Amino acid sequence: MTDMILFHHALGLTEGVEAFADALRAAGHRVTVPDLYDGATFATIEDGVAHAEHIGMDEIIDRGVAVAQNLPENMVYAGFSLGVLPAQKLAQTRSGALGALLYHEGLAASTFGDSWPDQVALQVHLTEHDEWSELDVARELVDGAADGELFLYRGSAHLFTDQSFTEYDPDATKLVLQRSIAFLSRWT
Repeated sequence: MTDMILFHHALGLTEGVEAFADALRAAGHRVTVPDLYDGATFATIEDGVAHAEHIGMDEIIDRGVAVAQNLPENMVYAGFSLGVLPAQKLAQTRSGALGALLYHEGLAASTFGDSWPDQVALQVHLTEHDEWSELDVARELVDGAADGELFLYRGSAHLFTDQSFTEYDPDATKLVLQRSIAFLSRWT
């Protein structure tokens, strides 16, 4: 069993995020899913992003880091889109980080340090034509990791792994889950 923390996207802690976490739990992993929005959820990415901007991106990151302080150090950090902010920061800066699963986004390693830590494994999952993410930045991030993988999926949907959102792609999500579970099994 691998311990991990999974941060939600801009829509908030939706049923789709919970369902994804439940699939990882069913594979035998311990998954913590904090609510960085204190119960608020949104129907559109634009509304969710506006809410996150109102809170402040630094505050979103700080909330995620605060949750992690009560969890083991040796864990995997994961996030969907907006949730990549705290997940990537923790993976790059917290002692004992095992790996990072970044869904729908990947930030430049320089956002949280000089480079991606050699001892931290990395997977990034994006659609090929997602207008909300920067494929070239994700490629650079993965290329700078000693143990990094970038998986591209057809289409342009952003939150395609959330079964409660209109962009949901069940076939692509199944593949993301298979790859994520294989990644997590490295530490069991």
